[in-house]
Amino acid sequence: MEDQLNRPERPDLSTAEMQGKYLTFWTDSQLFGVPIADVVQIVGIQQITTIPDFPSYAKGIINLRGAIIPVIDIRLRFHKPEVPYTERTCIIVTQIRQHAAGLIVDAVDEVTDIEDGMISVPPRMGAREPQAVYLTGIGKLDQKIVLLLDVGKIVSEQDFETLVQDPVTV
Repeated sequence: MEDQLNRPERPDLSTAEMQGKYLTFWTDSQLFGVPIADVVQIVGIQQITTIPDFPSYAKGIINLRGAIIPVIDIRLRFHKPEVPYTERTCIIVTQIRQHAAGLIVDAVDEVTDIEDGMISVPPRMGAREPQAVYLTGIGKLDQKIVLLLDVGKIVSEQDFETLVQDPVTV
């Protein structure tokens, strides 16, 4: 699967140049960001095949150019109300532990620079706050607050094992 979803060559962005760049997106009126280095591609919402026994926030799988990719609805993962998908809803395809996974978001915002000096440590409200697990920082941009995510921690280890089992081969 990894060969089929290789990141397109980006001659204009070296690894060093990707440092501090984030893809920002909206979910339930909140702005989130993921490191651009973790993004493989962005695709429009498409037919999703449900899979029994997937975690409740995992909507199912998509077939992306012959690769079967599990998709996670970020709204559901963050315990937000489910809403119908719109023409702005899209799937951010990322790499999580060397496996492709899609994140369904309300809308993509932009690719932006967030320097280390503009990032605060996320507040800790309790020992086991869920956001403490996958939130890496709070980015401050002009009048916007960006919640920065670690895509590798959005899914628990146990749920991840369920998601990456190859239920269907194409």
